[in-house]
Amino acid sequence: MFDLATETIALLALAAFFAGFIDSIAGGGGLIAVPALLLAGLSPVEALGTNKLQGLFGSGSATIAYASKGHVDLRRQLPSALLSLCGGVAGALLATILPGELLRIALPFVLVAIALYFALKPNMDDIDRAQRLSPFLFGLLVVPVIGFYDGVFGPGTGSFFMLAFVALAGYGVLKATAHTKLLNFASNIGGFAAFAFVGAVSWKIGLMMGVVQFLGARVGAGLAIRNGAKLIKPLLVITCIALAVRLMMDPTHPLRTMLGF
Repeated sequence: MFDLATETIALLALAAFFAGFIDSIAGGGGLIAVPALLLAGLSPVEALGTNKLQGLFGSGSATIAYASKGHVDLRRQLPSALLSLCGGVAGALLATILPGELLRIALPFVLVAIALYFALKPNMDDIDRAQRLSPFLFGLLVVPVIGFYDGVFGPGTGSFFMLAFVALAGYGVLKATAHTKLLNFASNIGGFAAFAFVGAVSWKIGLMMGVVQFLGARVGAGLAIRNGAKLIKPLLVITCIALAVRLMMDPTHPLRTMLGF
């Protein structure tokens, strides 16, 4: 059915479950899913496209879970979701002509900075704070930019949304997580549409992993709703550091080439 060994299919299913679980709480599910897809023999482009497909199930599942508990108003956030989707489409379509190498060099340092922000900032809890941007300006200026980044490159998108919601929109950690999943779901749709258009998606593998990731995301979102910031904050810090390390360990990372490693 999948033209893969049973052991490989089981490994991909396990990776999808944990990707959905982690992503629903702190983001960074691609840190688990994309390397698993590459190990299964998919090309880099096909791994990214297939990850977008299976990621839709996880981010969609988490969004449903958070919305059902009243942590995000889907109707009210629809304009922002549409802007995030448009950003994802534009980013994916323009990915081939943008300086992707510069993004790869800067991203590990940015992720470490986000981790330090959440680790060291006092009073990081589930209580809303003062807004630095109005909802209108936040949706117009911040959301499409992060959605665009998700289409262009992808890793760390959830962390960027989280940082923006906490630092600029004044959201508490749990509320920020819920809204992050909605907007990440929208940008995933945009990026996936572009990858599907060029035929860079393994549908059977992506759908199989998507079903399993849906379940993992439900479990993760349920834990996040029950535990709030005391679970989300440390997991977000760990995920950002792990993603930064994973990027730097990639033998093809341009910074390693520049430094002669």
